[in-house]
Amino acid sequence: LDALPFVTLLDGMLMETQTRPAPPDPAANQRRRWTSLLFALTAAATILVPFLFWKQTWFGEPLTDEQISQYLSEAGKPRHIQQAVVQIQERIERGDASAARWYPQMAALKDSPVAELRVTLAWALGADNRSELFRQTLLELLRDSNLLVRRNAALSLVRFGDRSGREEIRKMLEPHLLRAPTSGRLRYRLPVGTALNEGALLARLERPDGTTVEVRSPLPGKLLRHLAPEGASAAEGTAVALIAPGKEHVWEALRALLLIGEKDDLPLVEPFTRAGSDDYPETIRQQAVLTAAALRRRLPENAVDTASPP
Repeated sequence: LDALPFVTLLDGMLMETQTRPAPPDPAANQRRRWTSLLFALTAAATILVPFLFWKQTWFGEPLTDEQISQYLSEAGKPRHIQQAVVQIQERIERGDASAARWYPQMAALKDSPVAELRVTLAWALGADNRSELFRQTLLELLRDSNLLVRRNAALSLVRFGDRSGREEIRKMLEPHLLRAPTSGRLRYRLPVGTALNEGALLARLERPDGTTVEVRSPLPGKLLRHLAPEGASAAEGTAVALIAPGKEHVWEALRALLLIGEKDDLPLVEPFTRAGSDDYPETIRQQAVLTAAALRRRLPENAVDTASPP
């Protein structure tokens, strides 16, 4: 009985020892502060980095006349030039006649070494379908080495009533044949059926010197087939893949052929009139129906005159 208070006291001392906080450790506190700071910086970066990327790629911030003139002259800053071109296009579409002061500078951009800039330019030049300078520039861009530049130029020419890009527009409804840019052993990176964005890495070519060359999709779409065996030794120009046209390209081509198409375009248009395809939405089927109906009614003598804009 005399031992009971001692045991109780001992239990209380042990409990107090277990629950008493340990003396502060300066090194541990410093680590905790650094960890908290790191988490805070990471959280800020997840917000700031997308914002900065959006800021760099968004062309909606209005530019003054002086800024547009300055941006067009900054040869080393293609993003600035691209932003200026987009805003000139928007001014033209709003009916701002003062935008004509930049037309010669815009037309000169057809010789830019930056393909993305020429892609934007080929679309923007369609904004003023009364400008003969723009039409002549688009005819030159129709021979560009870049596939997307040619397609945008062909679509823009439709706004002029010019059928010069019709063959290029027809190709927008057909699967694209991708060829090897050089020789090498073929290593595919994506399986058949993959949805593709422009620039998607489809394959690599391993060269005898140990270097590799990337084979990328020049346009959005869907990988239909591999046309050469995995690991095959492919020569330059060998067909390596077949790419189904992307939804945006099909949509724009159907709308263009509604205006400038001919009866012999029907075999390209009619497959898109059928329902049940998961690759293309109902809006494309409806547009294909309208385009096909217009082509059936069209007579050769009603073809659009290509000699001059309407």
